[in-house]
Amino acid sequence: MRGFIFTSSKASSPTHSVAQSPPRTQVSPMTSPSHQRTFSASIMEEDLLYAEEIIKRWDLDSPFYSKLDYLFTGDRREARLFVKSVNSLQSAMHFFVSENASSEKIVHAQKLMQVAMKRLEKEFYKILSANRDVLDSESVSVSFSNRSSRARSSVSDEDNASDEDDSSVSMSETTVSDGGRVSVSETVMADLKSIADCMIRSGYGKECVKIYTVLRKSIVDETLYNLKIEKYSFNQINKMDWDLIEPKIKTWLYAEKIAVKSLFSGERILCDYVFSSSEKIRESCFSEICKERAISLFEFPELVAKSKKSTDRIFRTLDLYSAISDHWPEIETIFSFESTAAVRTQVVTSFVKLGDAIRAMLTDFEASMQKETLKTPVTGGGIHPLTRYVMNYLVFLSDYSEVLSDILSDWPLQIQSPLPESYFPSKTSDESSSISDRFAWLVLVLLCKIDSGADLYTDVAQSYLFLVNNLNYVVSKVSNSNLRILIGDERLENHNQKLKQYAGNYERMAWGKVISSLPVNPTAENLSVEDARNCFRRFNLEFNEAYRKQSTCIISDSKIRDVIKTSLGRKILPAYRTLYEKYRGMFRDVDSVVRYAPDDVSNNLSDLFHGTGAPGSVNTSSHSSSSSSLGSR
Repeated sequence: MRGFIFTSSKASSPTHSVAQSPPRTQVSPMTSPSHQRTFSASIMEEDLLYAEEIIKRWDLDSPFYSKLDYLFTGDRREARLFVKSVNSLQSAMHFFVSENASSEKIVHAQKLMQVAMKRLEKEFYKILSANRDVLDSESVSVSFSNRSSRARSSVSDEDNASDEDDSSVSMSETTVSDGGRVSVSETVMADLKSIADCMIRSGYGKECVKIYTVLRKSIVDETLYNLKIEKYSFNQINKMDWDLIEPKIKTWLYAEKIAVKSLFSGERILCDYVFSSSEKIRESCFSEICKERAISLFEFPELVAKSKKSTDRIFRTLDLYSAISDHWPEIETIFSFESTAAVRTQVVTSFVKLGDAIRAMLTDFEASMQKETLKTPVTGGGIHPLTRYVMNYLVFLSDYSEVLSDILSDWPLQIQSPLPESYFPSKTSDESSSISDRFAWLVLVLLCKIDSGADLYTDVAQSYLFLVNNLNYVVSKVSNSNLRILIGDERLENHNQKLKQYAGNYERMAWGKVISSLPVNPTAENLSVEDARNCFRRFNLEFNEAYRKQSTCIISDSKIRDVIKTSLGRKILPAYRTLYEKYRGMFRDVDSVVRYAPDDVSNNLSDLFHGTGAPGSVNTSSHSSSSSSLGSR
């Protein structure tokens, strides 16, 4: 071609002057502008004829067309030819418009394009509707997200390739991925993308988007309906009893996870892929499908947060807060478009309202504790209902310590009274934002209430037993839950030391007279008959009185119960056994003097702290039978 177009300077005679040489840019008659137009026109006309042959074969209005036939089935060779012919038709139309905008060829090409687009609309609808099972959001998000990087890279490569290559690659069902054939969902998605690209290039993007949004919106609606997500007004939620709201919260927590992890993320992946050729279209499409549904979904926590407050509702409210907090990064990514900013705004609004509600419920909880007045002593010095309620409440709260740290980080603890140095040794201010200090403060408030409850007992010994039971319950709950981390080992050790002190005080107040009625060292001491008689009588009196009072007492914790029984046994039984064995034979009227054998004392001590003893009843046996029992040891 260069030989025809240019005259080489080397080919000219050396005797020729420059003026006689033909110019280097002289165009041969074969390539004159008129010939170039004629050549291009002939190529475009051939493309038009080729496109007409392919498109007419799939004309929906043709009497020879079978309604059951579809392009995008089987090996898809016909589909590739069809898309290629549409691309050729589009190029031809651009050429004819530049030549003569009112030519008959333009009119003919436009009619062919309408036939082609009608065909592609039907194919697009068929693929979307017939492949719901492989295009459901879960399948798309699970099976395709792991390969999305490869797919996006492939799309980028296709954009740089020719239209023919684009068609071939997009619709290939033999593309190998990770050592095997691509999944069905990927193949279907590639078909949808190929059609969408073709229709958008041809100026029929609006028709394509309409089909897509109608069908995908119905799938989103159906999925949320199956997840039992309903739209509520504030009045509806506010009038509901908690027994009705709580199951709805459980339903929402499950549905929200599915919606974020699968439904909305899957729709975003599908939309981004199918309409990757147009950022504006994929944004408007995704927004149209998911925006209103997502706003309605994330409005529910706000309605719950604004409804009636109750301290018992805090745990489900914390569940809602945790769910939004955990999924916020994904929500922000999925709804990153400017047109879906309202979704992000609704999520943030619900998040803030839930935090406000939780702080309000914590305030109410503390206030109710402060106002609580213990008016009636618990029978047997047992665990007060307030102690059980508060500690179980705090144990459940401690499971949300990370969430509460976030909620309370900018909400300092305001304390009106001075704090015990042993409880807050490092604090010099009356404000603290530490979640640990807040829990410690709530425990301290409870302990103050327990102390006031001990004052209700007329029997000092029972008041100490009440403190033992309730403080031990606190210590046990702290030791066996996340409260241990929040309260800290130092504070827990302080509680344990206080518990031992209360137990010692109980033994001294309840059984001190019994212990003091016995000789300090009965083995070494030599008592007269009268002194021994008085010692037995005093022991009988004090033991009977102590047992009568303490037989109705309760120690709920078996470990503490055994510790106190063992301690009392060590302080009473050895001394009494020595007294019994050494002086019992001195008395003629032994039955009137010695009322308890050592085994009687041991058995009565073993029966204590179950709350089953009757006042005044003491288990006794004859001294003779007890002595034989003792001798058999």
